Amino acid sequence: MTELDSLWEAIQNYLRKNYKAMTYANLIAPAKAVSLENNVLTITLPNKYLENFWQTEVDPKVKSVLFQQTATHLETKYALPDELREEPATPTNPTYMGQTPLNPEYTFDNFIQGQSNVMAYASAYAASEDPGGIYNPLLIYGGVGLGKTHLMQAIANNMLVHNPNAKIKYVTSENFINDYVNSIKNNSQEQFRQEYRNLDALLVDDVQFLSKKEGTQLEFFNTFNSLHDNNKQIVLTADRNPNEIPDMTDRLVSRFMWGIPVEITSPNLETRIAILRSKAEEEQIDAPNKVLNVIASHINTNVRELEGALMKVKVLSQIKHEPISLELAQEALQGMNTTAANTLDIDLIQKRVASYYKIDQNDIIGRKRTKNIVVPRQIAMYLSRELTDNSLPQIGKEFGGKDHTTVLHAIDKIEKKLTTDPTLKDDIQHLKMDLQQ
Repeated sequence: MTELDSLWEAIQNYLRKNYKAMTYANLIAPAKAVSLENNVLTITLPNKYLENFWQTEVDPKVKSVLFQQTATHLETKYALPDELREEPATPTNPTYMGQTPLNPEYTFDNFIQGQSNVMAYASAYAASEDPGGIYNPLLIYGGVGLGKTHLMQAIANNMLVHNPNAKIKYVTSENFINDYVNSIKNNSQEQFRQEYRNLDALLVDDVQFLSKKEGTQLEFFNTFNSLHDNNKQIVLTADRNPNEIPDMTDRLVSRFMWGIPVEITSPNLETRIAILRSKAEEEQIDAPNKVLNVIASHINTNVRELEGALMKVKVLSQIKHEPISLELAQEALQGMNTTAANTLDIDLIQKRVASYYKIDQNDIIGRKRTKNIVVPRQIAMYLSRELTDNSLPQIGKEFGGKDHTTVLHAIDKIEKKLTTDPTLKDDIQHLKMDLQQ
């Protein structure tokens, strides 16, 4: 066995133990070691996505194994099968690779389904199995930490299982904006367009940040059209319904709505417990069911905070050298933000606003247009948007079946008045304090 073969076998054995079987099979096994010359190990990958993944995620592990085996700091070099890396990009010949590497752990298998996300899950899975089909574009929207990015990357990872050579680009909207701005500065817009339009799938996180950027929106509009016309999959996430994103051109919003926008909401208690149980198994945390139940009851905002609470319990257990118990969990959760704002419902907001302005709740829900009712109604809509996770259509439904545009108009009116009306500002401050007690 040559030195190259011996080192490569040691690297593969290490990586096989440190990655899950699916990740290893799809992202590690396709790599090949081709040479070891002048203290440089050259590894080939079948596509740019895997090349980028190895450079950013796997390379530190490879170098660690190399040092353990040789006691020498060897360098690594990554190449595509038919060519080594070309000369470095220059300002006049840029390569737009400012993408975020996919997380191979974000798969459909480890996504916990529940009532709050079942439609999003089903749509995402269908898009990954039939890219460019009826779920194109797919836009997933909802609050932070609810699993939008997990589902988006699960689509890409599943596409790569079916086709390891698929050209997939995953970026945040900030990446897209920066690449576009740099292409203008460097007079390289044609290269930018080739990079973003010659794809099998484009995934863009947090498209709401395209708001107010008219030039970038136009470029994204054209990129979207080019990909869609060629039946290439487009996946987007946003923190709200596209119709609610301010300063977004109507034609771009209409493109977002071409497919099937799906919403993810906060998980219910049963789903939260299932998420915690899955996380505990993954992190090898020995937590009794009653502990998972109390955490799930305490945190009902989003998955990120839920998992963060579990890890806080784990850390306290390690610090105190005590097994995880109900008492220890309650101690760990002390001082954590619970969910006063998120446990509010629209009915309570309506009642408190009606009481504050000495009118009936039925007046707020109804259609009377007198000023003493219209303003409290607008305030109640504003507070419903501020203090709950309900979408505009959901809020409209709770206010007598009003259209979401009516709700948006009411919110805009209150926001504008707040800049000039100190009395209104005081009223809303008092109402918020009352509702959040």
